[in-house]
Amino acid sequence: MRLILNYMNKFEALGLSEAIIKAVDEMGFETPSEVQEKAIPILLDEDTDIVALAQTGTGKTAAFGFPLIEKVDSDSRITQGLILSPTRELCLQITNELKNYSKFVKGLRTVAVYGGASIHDQSKEIKRGAQIIVATPGRMQDMINRKMVDISNIGYCVLDEADEMLNMGFYEDITAILSHTPEDKSTWLFSATMPREVSTIAKRFMHDPVEITVGHKNTGSENVSHEYYVVNSRDRYAALKRLSDANPDIFSVIFCRTKRDTQKVAESLIEDGYNAAALHGDLSQNQRDLVMKSFRNRQIQMLVATDVAARGIDVNDITHVINYQLPDEIETYTHRSGRTGRAGKNGVSMVIVSKSELRKIKTVERIIKKKFEEKEIPSGEEICQVQLFHLANDIAKAEIDHEIDSYLPSINEVLKDFSKEELIKKFFSVEFSRFHNYYKKAKDLNAAGESRGDSRRSDGSTRYFINIGEKDGFDWMRLKDFLKETLDLGRDAVSRVDVKESFSFFNTDSEHQDNILAIFEDFKLEGRKVNVEISKDSGRSRGGGRRGRDNNGGGFKGKRRSDGFKPKGKGRRDNDSGGDRGGSGRRDRRKRSDRR
Repeated sequence: MRLILNYMNKFEALGLSEAIIKAVDEMGFETPSEVQEKAIPILLDEDTDIVALAQTGTGKTAAFGFPLIEKVDSDSRITQGLILSPTRELCLQITNELKNYSKFVKGLRTVAVYGGASIHDQSKEIKRGAQIIVATPGRMQDMINRKMVDISNIGYCVLDEADEMLNMGFYEDITAILSHTPEDKSTWLFSATMPREVSTIAKRFMHDPVEITVGHKNTGSENVSHEYYVVNSRDRYAALKRLSDANPDIFSVIFCRTKRDTQKVAESLIEDGYNAAALHGDLSQNQRDLVMKSFRNRQIQMLVATDVAARGIDVNDITHVINYQLPDEIETYTHRSGRTGRAGKNGVSMVIVSKSELRKIKTVERIIKKKFEEKEIPSGEEICQVQLFHLANDIAKAEIDHEIDSYLPSINEVLKDFSKEELIKKFFSVEFSRFHNYYKKAKDLNAAGESRGDSRRSDGSTRYFINIGEKDGFDWMRLKDFLKETLDLGRDAVSRVDVKESFSFFNTDSEHQDNILAIFEDFKLEGRKVNVEISKDSGRSRGGGRRGRDNNGGGFKGKRRSDGFKPKGKGRRDNDSGGDRGGSGRRDRRKRSDRR
């Protein structure tokens, strides 16, 4: 009870009413986010315009939603607040959140207005009385033209994800909508980045706005690490599968530039046995809702999406964002990476690039003010190690099903002649041999990166396996610092650090090999023996030669069958995705449309 009172008081200190505090209590909010602490008191105390810059996932909806609910008169049926958002998913998400925030405010109604649903039903909902309308620009402009809505008396207009709305080509719609609103209204603009177009809107329609910045303009989240992988264009899809296989617990959003690519990649992943789905503008609203429901329930581990469709994704536990292709507008990368590393958790943003795209990485680094780490696409041997230890951890954490107790005497009789070590080897052989055989001849997918030339593993380095990882409190940066301090080899001696749940990999110059193995021979960390070995693929040949059709890097993912690991996609192709299936089968004339 004391904990509840503590965080209730934190929201009460912002000046919120008892009705909203009660909703906050019920929803389990523990403490205001930075943008909420900065914006809410200003919006409650003043009738002012405001520009708030904060990353996706920082609590912006509550930052403008709480004050808006407090400001409107719930006893009046007149529309007093208008919120514009870029997509129907985000429109519905905001509407649902506002309804939750205002559930104890009697008489307050919030109505969503968006394409893909009956415009006449939405008009009826508004006529019944809607103090707040949440709308997409296109549908809102359509309703204004048909005289189905009156926004001439609103006191508050919120432009949410303003940069994305303008990036999607809604400038004319927004300016037309705002022309139907009162001159003396308060305009609240919330955005992740501040490109020139957003500044233009602010100058044209806002009067001396207060500016709030959480972090720095156009920067990425502090909880997200950024890494890139250089491959040949034809190996892009195989690289995507390798990255997934190297992260068995992945829960990710994969971004493509167009609807066509989105559908094609999703279909290829599904065919290869991954729990994947596509999210883009060619899907009906019902299809999109079903996809998002499956993703939130983790029935889908890999959601392949366009930038526009992904604006409505509000899921806190996404572990990875994978940029299958970099966006055309570099600012969009900030939105993509903001899908992970939310609610105080760490996330990873991966970029798959060809050599010709490397210059874009430098541009993104400059805009988001974060450094990318160049990493290698894992080898087949490394993926086998990852999957093997993941299986061991799953077994260690599994709860015992006592339904099998009655069968144990017969099982023990069959296995009585084997030692514990032999049983472990046999079990893992049954579960693992097919997967290992599939990956053992997998080709190297790495193309020469900017910092490595064409040397790669011929650069005289050795790759090591170490039995500590995320569960020991390490991410790649902490592990790199730990190794530099422990090995005392100099600032740049440790490279290509890759941290998994219970183990990791790293590289050093081969000349240090004997010294490193000696240091870790009897090394303990907080009483635990730390084991370092040379990774089995450390001396493997890089690049080189054509391989058979099953050497595309494979793809092991999805649910295990009762007969053991199931290799996926074996023998299908060795290019990036094969075929031209899926998508709309045509190119839309409008550039904006093809990104949905």
